[in-house]
Amino acid sequence: MKKLALSDEILLSIEKPARYIGNEVNMARKDTDSVDIRFGMCFPDVYEIGMSHLGMQILYDMFNRREDIYCERIFSPWTDLDKIMREKKIPLFALESQDPIKEFDFIGITIQYEMCYTNILQILDLGQIPLHACERQEGDPIIIGGGPCAYNPEPLADFFDMFYIGEGETVYFELMDRYKDNKKKGGSRREFLEMAAEIDGIYVPSFYDVLYHEDGTIKSMTPNNSHAKATVTKQLVVNMDDATYIEKPVVPFIKVTQDRVVLEIQRGCIRGCRFCQAGNVYRPMREHSLEYLKDYAYKLLKNTGHEEISLSSLSSSDYSELEGIVNFLIDEFKGKGVNVSLPSLRIDAFSLDVMSKVQDVRKSSLTFAPEAGSQRLRDVINKGLTEEIILKGAGEAFQGGWNRVKLYFMLGLPTETVEDMEGIAELSEKVAEIYYEIPKDQRNGKVQVIASSSFFVPKPFTPFQWARMNTKDEFLQKAYLVKDKFRTMLNQKSLKYNYHEADLTVLEGVLARGDRKISALIEEVYKNGALYDSWSEHFKNDVWLKAFETCGLDSDFYTVRERSLDEIFPWDFINAGVSKEFLKREWQNAIDEKVTPNCRMQCIGCGAKSFEGGVCYENQN
Repeated sequence: MKKLALSDEILLSIEKPARYIGNEVNMARKDTDSVDIRFGMCFPDVYEIGMSHLGMQILYDMFNRREDIYCERIFSPWTDLDKIMREKKIPLFALESQDPIKEFDFIGITIQYEMCYTNILQILDLGQIPLHACERQEGDPIIIGGGPCAYNPEPLADFFDMFYIGEGETVYFELMDRYKDNKKKGGSRREFLEMAAEIDGIYVPSFYDVLYHEDGTIKSMTPNNSHAKATVTKQLVVNMDDATYIEKPVVPFIKVTQDRVVLEIQRGCIRGCRFCQAGNVYRPMREHSLEYLKDYAYKLLKNTGHEEISLSSLSSSDYSELEGIVNFLIDEFKGKGVNVSLPSLRIDAFSLDVMSKVQDVRKSSLTFAPEAGSQRLRDVINKGLTEEIILKGAGEAFQGGWNRVKLYFMLGLPTETVEDMEGIAELSEKVAEIYYEIPKDQRNGKVQVIASSSFFVPKPFTPFQWARMNTKDEFLQKAYLVKDKFRTMLNQKSLKYNYHEADLTVLEGVLARGDRKISALIEEVYKNGALYDSWSEHFKNDVWLKAFETCGLDSDFYTVRERSLDEIFPWDFINAGVSKEFLKREWQNAIDEKVTPNCRMQCIGCGAKSFEGGVCYENQN
């Protein structure tokens, strides 16, 4: 084993040294001298979070199947080690080889949520790599970003050489092959970027110029290089069974957030919730076959030793072979000490029956996501869930032995009224009342209904991208109103209410909806100590507020400002599969409180059928 980048003295002085030493079960091992490309796969958060991310595991496995590529993992050092590395000038290193990441050809950073942006700068800074793409020299790694936040890459444009828009299994190898060709010919960094820009799904920010109107809105965004495309089209896997999947996931030595085998059953969603970015950008829905899943379930459990397998998707209940895969897993593995978990289920009789089979006698809590307190507002957001369905599901759950229910809501949704907000408390009490309708001798202890509300952020590529976002004070006033309503409920001892941090939500909105000017803001807050912003104990709102002043930026411009239907958004150059005309129609349907049927009921012409895969294509005759 290679000598560790950190001394024993340092490892013994920090929390969880196993985060940094690698050498886990199924870790890839290669001779660095015998490969053509060294690729650093980076998750800009702490090890336990990054190692729980399915996409990173898939790409790590995919890259390392090629003999000419060595893919290694990179995570953000926790604050204790961050301090030591700066003091001792220790360069950030990869787990596998323990080599400095500045020696790599590529650093691929998965961008899963907006509040990790300062951690991206930490990676580059500790890696001794210039923060700005324009300052990097021939020997510096190519910095490439991907993941859901890459659907608006503009706030990070200054820091990345390129972005990969879409699912990673499609054109990454074409990109790697062009890199090898360019290297063999002695081509320059710029020549490779030009070769890359010709690949569908690759966006090179430096090859585009942005012009602004006097009011700060975008006037135009045009390529300044002949190799760059005016529109960058997302890449996605059409046939799921043809895509690479993990056979031997890396098994950490320490407990991570998702300490289990993850079996992805499908991608995309048919539901069309108007607030949901994932439901739009991952269209159309594409399924794995039952036989494929059976095969991988065996391989994953055998190669990891995990005792739990989780079925992953945006809406597991919509998988057409759900009953088949669940029964298979129960029959094959339940008696062998393997638990089955089923996130993202719609609560109906079948789902509850399934969960009764796979959960233990103690019955963990059930989760419902009504999202809004009234039927009117659920119609506005196209949730497709009625109060009758919610209460019926809760009743069946209580009859089945559950006595703890979590309800997830959002505050600040478009067209929201006081009645909608108070409805959160009223619906929560109705759920509790259903429990007390069960005869006392048949109840399973006391009931607990925990209602949580996050604050709404209008995300790119959703019908709500034109919506006004609430201010921090408006968010808090709404949360206090709901909290006060809970105090008036008859069953308040059975009810609990909590809400998200409002100031964090405002910043999430700025970063989600921002343009290139936001790069300066991110750099300013990072230089003034902002790091691990998604962790409450490390979030420094005062540093962010001061940075807005220093950079001459107004957060309200990106959040609370009303938008016209013809405004050019920073992300409009990306073809994410859903047309802007469709999103406009859905925005009007929301205002008119009209429900749009799901994709299995009726094709609604969103534009995703142009990708020729998934349910919307299969139903066309």
